[in-house]
Amino acid sequence: MPNPRKPFRFNVGFIIHEEVGYNHDFPFDLEKVTLEGEIELRNLQGNVNVGKTPQGLIAQGNFSAETTVICARCLSDVVLNLNWEFTELYAFDQRSITESGLLLPDDAHLDVEELLREFALLEIPINPICKPDCQGLCFECGQNLNEKDCGHGPEEPDSPFAKLKDLLK
Repeated sequence: MPNPRKPFRFNVGFIIHEEVGYNHDFPFDLEKVTLEGEIELRNLQGNVNVGKTPQGLIAQGNFSAETTVICARCLSDVVLNLNWEFTELYAFDQRSITESGLLLPDDAHLDVEELLREFALLEIPINPICKPDCQGLCFECGQNLNEKDCGHGPEEPDSPFAKLKDLLK
């Protein structure tokens, strides 16, 4: 049973002594979790498959969860469904280390919380929007234009070329 304070830390010591090609699944099913105080995930489900290779232990994760973000246009809450995967090698020694720099800890306990956080953050759009036709906020009064029209129209441009627009009609 995983530690409730560190739910993404698990023992892989028994895999080290197996033959190359051996693998084992570590399933996860959490109702709510906050990854390193930065991202809150709900209904997190996933699996990490850890297999032995000649260079180290390869961890392949497949996860899904939902999180709440703020719409970049209207500032309302948006529930996002996230799905992500990762594959990382925990090397046995310095010679086999990959660009991710992961080395198998001496206690043979892997903690994949940092990997989960990094890959989950990559799934969240930089400017999330609640719906494709989101109208955002009124520039003058701040009213959410998806809820009601405040009556403020777009400002007339203060440009000497603004009159040319009338010629297009």
